[in-house]
Amino acid sequence: MRQSFYMNQSGNLKEAVRGLTRPEFLMLLSNKTQFETHVKELEALYPGIPSIGCIGMSYDTRIVETGVGVIAFSDGVSAAANVLEEVSTMPVKYIERLEKDIAAVGGGARDTVCIDFCSGNDACALSTIYSSLRPRGISLVGGTGDDGRVSANGRICHDAVAYGIVRNLHGRVKTYKENIYHPLGNYRFIASQTDKSQYILGALNGKPAKQVYESILHVTDQEILTQTFKNPFGKLNGDDICIISIKEVNGNALTCFRQVNDSDVLILLELGDYKAITKETIHKICQEFPRRSAVFSVNCLFRYKLFSEHGYMNEYLGEMGKLGSHAGFVGYGEHYNNRFVNQSMTCVVFE
Repeated sequence: MRQSFYMNQSGNLKEAVRGLTRPEFLMLLSNKTQFETHVKELEALYPGIPSIGCIGMSYDTRIVETGVGVIAFSDGVSAAANVLEEVSTMPVKYIERLEKDIAAVGGGARDTVCIDFCSGNDACALSTIYSSLRPRGISLVGGTGDDGRVSANGRICHDAVAYGIVRNLHGRVKTYKENIYHPLGNYRFIASQTDKSQYILGALNGKPAKQVYESILHVTDQEILTQTFKNPFGKLNGDDICIISIKEVNGNALTCFRQVNDSDVLILLELGDYKAITKETIHKICQEFPRRSAVFSVNCLFRYKLFSEHGYMNEYLGEMGKLGSHAGFVGYGEHYNNRFVNQSMTCVVFE
């Protein structure tokens, strides 16, 4: 299979995709102002080709911040795309769509992946999608777009998750998740006074969450939102750690970018050597996939901000570009199988 990236910094979609012929699956990354226009234009240019879209920055070796990016799969891909609606209340109501698409595409754990773009309420959307993927061993990679809108096959939806089931007809697929953080000290917290619907973390070990965070890291209210780039929370998930970013201060509580539940066990994390970790990820992918046709990734907005502030973003994209055809988008949360994580990178590699 082959992955191609098309972009236009001013948002001219027709100019961006000039030269794109016979795609088999399309991903649209647009901006708030032009999203609806781009969705209609893409469907008109490539009618009947499975496609998903959302609002967000895109990249290959370059970053597209406000224009338009299109990622196209071709030459050996079988794909289907659709949406599960009402993700805030009952996405399972639409699960038959996903079941039919999985059956139509065929494939399984070795050669098939699900890529999703979500408008919000990610945990519910992921648990619903993964209930169909898990029995077949199919992995998932995706993320959250901006402004609560996604698209599939030329149709724009709110309160929905758009998905593409993609089968590599000429080789394997495998998903990866990169974490550039490690535990800070031996802190262990039991979360309480949480509000799952608002992603509020009220208390840690019975003390106000804001005060606990400030006292350990010696920061003020105003510094918390930048300190989370270096010191997010982590939720223990077996041997894995799901990163939890702080969104804002809410009185003595903290509002996060992902759900925290009462009695969740949290730890405090600190930023590691992200350049070395990136090289380790690339080395692992090269070892497991000596021949790569494509890498599609989702990078967190906070990683983008962190890398940009340290002058590393362009270098990072250059390093990932050494894998071959690498493209992706900047999300407001990353998806890895049934997990909704923050400040991470998830990707799928195609042989």
